[in-house]
Formats: sequence, C-alpha cells, structure tokens
Amino acid sequence: MLKKYPHTPAVSLPPSQNKRQKERKKRMDLPVIDLTVYLALADEINGDPSTLTDRVGPELSGLCREVSRVLRETGALLVKDPRCTAEDNDRFIDMMEQYFERPAEFKRLQERPALHYQVGVTPEGVEVPRSLVDEEMQEKLREMPKGFQPATLKGPDRKWRYMWRAGPRPSNTRFQELNSEPVIPEGFPEWKDTMDSWGHKMISAIEVVAEMAAIGFGLPKDAFTSLMKQGPHLLAPTGSDLQRYGQEGTVFAGYHYDLNFLTIHGRSRFPGLNIWLRNGQKVEVKVPVGCLLIQTGKQIEWLTAGDCIAGMHEVVVTNRTIEAIKVASEQNRSLWRVSSTLFAHIASDAVLKPLGHFAESPLASKYPPMCAGEFVEQELAVINLKGTKENVNDL
Repeated sequence: MLKKYPHTPAVSLPPSQNKRQKERKKRMDLPVIDLTVYLALADEINGDPSTLTDRVGPELSGLCREVSRVLRETGALLVKDPRCTAEDNDRFIDMMEQYFERPAEFKRLQERPALHYQVGVTPEGVEVPRSLVDEEMQEKLREMPKGFQPATLKGPDRKWRYMWRAGPRPSNTRFQELNSEPVIPEGFPEWKDTMDSWGHKMISAIEVVAEMAAIGFGLPKDAFTSLMKQGPHLLAPTGSDLQRYGQEGTVFAGYHYDLNFLTIHGRSRFPGLNIWLRNGQKVEVKVPVGCLLIQTGKQIEWLTAGDCIAGMHEVVVTNRTIEAIKVASEQNRSLWRVSSTLFAHIASDAVLKPLGHFAESPLASKYPPMCAGEFVEQELAVINLKGTKENVNDL
C-alpha cells in the first residue's frame, strides 16, 4: 500500500503576484554558507569535541541558525567547504563521463536489481518519479499556479545512475540489501580511489552541515550525526545523455523528493535543476564554482516532525541547458550531464522519530517511530527500485 506522507503544501497566488514571482524565478540566488570558521573551531578543540556547543560564539551561533533557517524555508543550501575543491569535483565528473559514454550493454554488467539498485548501475527507464504514482502528490500539483508546476511527466526517468557505497557499513544489520559490497566496473583502475576520495569529502561536508543544523534547531550538536554513523551513504552520480535527449523540456528526473537524510551535489557542467521552496515557488538553481548544493530529504523531515520538509526538485532540459550543450559541442566535450551527487542516510537499524523538542510538535504523530531501513525499503518499492528475492540468481 502506498504510504501517505505530508508533502510540500500547494500555494495559490493572485495573478499579479504570480507574475512577479515568475519573473523573480531566474534571478533568485540561494545564500552561500562558508564552513571555514566552523571547521577552524572544531579543529581547535579536537581534543574535546563535546565542548563545541559551549564555545560557539554569537557569530557562529548565528551562522548555525542561518543554516537551519535556510534548510527549513527553502529545502536547499549552498555551502563552501575548503576540503572539497572544484578540482576534486572535476576529477570525479571526468571519470563518470567516461563511464556513462560506454555502451549500454557494458554498463548493464554492473546492474544489481536484487539489491534494490543500491549498488552498481540503474539504467535509464527504471526509476519512476514519485509524482507519477502518488495520487495525493498529483492532486497538489494540479493546485499549483501554472508557472510553478513541474515539467510534464510521460514515464520513467531518462537518467542512468551509479550507486557507490561511501563509508563503513555495520557488520550486523537487518537490512543486508541496503548495506551490500560495492561494484567496480572493469577498465577503470582509478575507480575506487576516485569514488572513495570524493565520497569521503562529501560526507565530511554533510556532517558539518548536520552539526550546524542541529545547533540551529536547538538540538545537541550530534543529534543527527550520531544517527548517521555507518549509514548506507551512497555516492550516486547520474548520467543523462544530452546528445540523445537534448531537446528542451525533456525530463531526466521527474518531480520528487529524496528519501534519505540530506543530499549533497557538486557543480554539474550542465544546468537543469529546479527546486521548489516551502512556499511553493519554483527556482532554477545555479551552483557557483567551488560550492556544493545541499538538499533536505525525507529522513530529516521525519526527525524534525515536518519543521524541515523534504525538498521537491526535478532535472529538465532548459534553454540554459541548450546553451551549455552548444558550447560543449563547440569545445568537443562530453554531452553527458553528470550530477556529482551523494545521498547521506540515517543508519538502517536506527529509529526514525522526531528528536528532542520536535517530539512535542502537534505534527509529531504524522511521523511514527520506524527503522530507517524499513522506511527506505518502502520508498524504494514505490519508485520501482526494490527488487525481489527472485532476482538474486541474476548476480
């Protein structure tokens, strides 16, 4: 049975305001949070991390409140982490472009449907956007002003994705399929080092944001990170073939939310990501060079009893994508759009439930306690990624 969870509320605007909002869409910029000061303080007191919260001064405390505010109001945040460089991101994207350019029959050798596609490759045409199968979500979309509605969906996503487990996994877990060994394609000797290096750096950035958000929400600084330990974090780049599907309006990832805790992206070489703010406004995201984009997932919504909701988004070919395709073609560069994406998760055997003062929220009853792994499996089933035990012989 399809679970009914709270979604982003629909918004109705008068025509004049709707027009002004639409005009603002392309020029709205998300704030950039520099993590340098927080990292410096954490290094300074590395011998006793428990004192960090006590030593957060007014300026840093204000920065933590800003992190939680932006996540709450927009579902997205731009950060600058000196440990994650543009060069790191480029090295990763270069390798993934080479991989996605390989023939489909080669890539399918890394396909693992019996493991819910949580390791290896997910071919195009497999994942179904939640908005295509969720009637409650479809009803809310129809209530949106025309200018804020997502691109029209016609079927499964036209993107490939590669799932690479990032970080350690538990030796004992009820959710073995979510904590499986990674898959390495032949012919890429640098694969493991590149994936592990970029994955580690992205997780490190997420952990800092998670600590800052916890402080900003009035929770202990490790309220989130303690639940993330040995989580099934996934470095999960997507590959979208712009040579084949480079027509304006093509949907690579239909309107959806992420089921995990927080999602982090490096900068893609082709634009096309749209997000929806909490008030229903549609915004085209531009990630500055050297910055990372963080988006809220369903698990942080659960932990905050809906105070911070899962951010809705889509990836679609826009006029800006077309312009980038033209430039890339002139420079003889790859026409695969690679997203430098990592999904940070709550540990599979940890319990999802509203934390601290959020447990007193009037909405807390909508987020009953349940194992994170159970929640993930339910969500994967809805979007056509949860395989059956019958597939195990395909491995």
